[in-house]
Amino acid sequence: MHQIQQPCTSLRRVCKLASYILDITVSSPIPLLTHFKRWPRLQRNYRQNESYDWLKEYRTRYVVGLQIRRTVVSISKRFFTEVPCVGQVLGDSFAEIESLGAPEHFCEDELLSILNSDKRKSLTLKYYAKKILYFLRQQNILRSLKVFLEQPANEQSALEGAVLVDQYCNPLAEVTLENILAQLEDIADKVRKCLRVSNPSHPSQRATTGDCLVVEDFELQRQVICALNTVLYEQLQFTGNECDFYNPLNSYIHQVLLRRTGIPISLSVLYMTLARKLGVVLEPVNFPNHFLLRWCQKQRRSGDIYDYVYIDTFGKGKQLTAKECEYLIGHQVTADYYSAISTSKVLLRMVGNLLNIGKRGEGNEKSYQLLRDSLDLYLTINPDNVQYLLLQARLYFHLGIWPEKVLDILQHIQALDPTQHGAVGYLVQHTLEHIQHKRHPVLPEAKLRSATQHRDVQYSVGLIMKHKRSGYNCVIYGWDPRCTMSQEWITTMRVHQLSNGANQPFYNVLVQDGTCRYAAQENLEPHSAPLEIAHPEVGRYFSEFSDTHYVANEELQARYPEDMTETLGTVGELYRLTPSSLGSEGLPPSVRPNADAKSP
Repeated sequence: MHQIQQPCTSLRRVCKLASYILDITVSSPIPLLTHFKRWPRLQRNYRQNESYDWLKEYRTRYVVGLQIRRTVVSISKRFFTEVPCVGQVLGDSFAEIESLGAPEHFCEDELLSILNSDKRKSLTLKYYAKKILYFLRQQNILRSLKVFLEQPANEQSALEGAVLVDQYCNPLAEVTLENILAQLEDIADKVRKCLRVSNPSHPSQRATTGDCLVVEDFELQRQVICALNTVLYEQLQFTGNECDFYNPLNSYIHQVLLRRTGIPISLSVLYMTLARKLGVVLEPVNFPNHFLLRWCQKQRRSGDIYDYVYIDTFGKGKQLTAKECEYLIGHQVTADYYSAISTSKVLLRMVGNLLNIGKRGEGNEKSYQLLRDSLDLYLTINPDNVQYLLLQARLYFHLGIWPEKVLDILQHIQALDPTQHGAVGYLVQHTLEHIQHKRHPVLPEAKLRSATQHRDVQYSVGLIMKHKRSGYNCVIYGWDPRCTMSQEWITTMRVHQLSNGANQPFYNVLVQDGTCRYAAQENLEPHSAPLEIAHPEVGRYFSEFSDTHYVANEELQARYPEDMTETLGTVGELYRLTPSSLGSEGLPPSVRPNADAKSP
């Protein structure tokens, strides 16, 4: 009898669960569990106590998924030959998606599904999905920043603004204000424990999370500052990053907490926030070349710079007089530089640092992206800055992206400052030429290995190579039968010192360190142990990594139609592979075996 009752009990539980699911799904033929089994990340977007039409949810998510994938594929075909700026091509596609009335998290969920699929496959799809996700998240963050800036100045939190800057520059990282606040609360708890040892009756011991504590007594304030320095700089070992000062990671709050190092302004934002949690009000000071905090030594706010102690968070919380602050920078400054500044000016200083790092960059994709992101942020905070508007227009013009937006920026500059008509006129003329050229693009000719002029080309796209002299690993994504660079480049790179000079094939390669280079044939050799090349642009040219080589995507195969056959033959000889182990993924459709053909 006991053996019979247990299954019956289980059956009753299953029936009860099924009844519950039917109730909350409004009798939908698509079960709730089916929806979440297919798209598990969506669970956090639904409230437990609300009912939903799950059939509608399922269908909408499915349709949005199809549309997103079509959008990603279309961007690859349209933008292979030029620098892709996702913002300028999403308009029509996402207008169609918006017309569905779908929640934005459906779009993001589909993009994440693409990015989290098989690591080595669908590289081109992932490349553009990543760019679209980057763009969409940045648009959301910009909207949040604009709402933040509309708040009254005294309600704006420097930490919240700094987190928005961090999120905008790192939209694919999971950076949240809640997580940052939780980490700071943990540090504040350590400070309270430190205070408990020296003064068990300190007001901070009675305060609870969320209380707006204000410590009025200067001795009690001093105890907080002393304990804060002990925890931050002695226990947790936070330091100013003197060795790598111009690393942008020093400006991102989540990275400062993770790496426990930063620059004066990022350390000051954290220090000021922690002090405020513990009842001490510190104010940000926009001191030249070295951001500081000031701590008033009077009961009421004073206009006298000598009534303040200045805190150098980059120097382990060292306390300075007004005169000592000048020793930090080696010259005298006026009293204005000791004044407290608003949160928006703190953010402008922070973004300005990132902007300068971007300008100092090496002209690669990473530095251009930082420059674009920091300009977007700066002009959101201060939209009428003519200097940076002109820089943004020149940057977009230089990169050959978004010419329509360049014209809008130039029109805005002209309205703000008519004296800029010379620079504006030049850019307008050449931008209009660019737009005209885009309407009648000249497609590059296919390069055939069988052509007589290409007989000296030994290597093919997709091969993983090693540079004989520099030792770097790379993958070939293009070639020329002879060096096509300018005479100035040839002289600068000392090409004439090569045994075959410029009169030999040269290869476009993506290098493991993230750079793109142009290498002479005599300096390259096939890699003895092929490996994946961790370059951000790999997906733009290749659809898959196949253990020994990269498989060119449709667009690259159209440019080099005979190369993939050559690549398969080369890796077969180099690594002693059989035709069956190579597969046919890299072959053009015309030479692939019929997958439907039956064995004899």
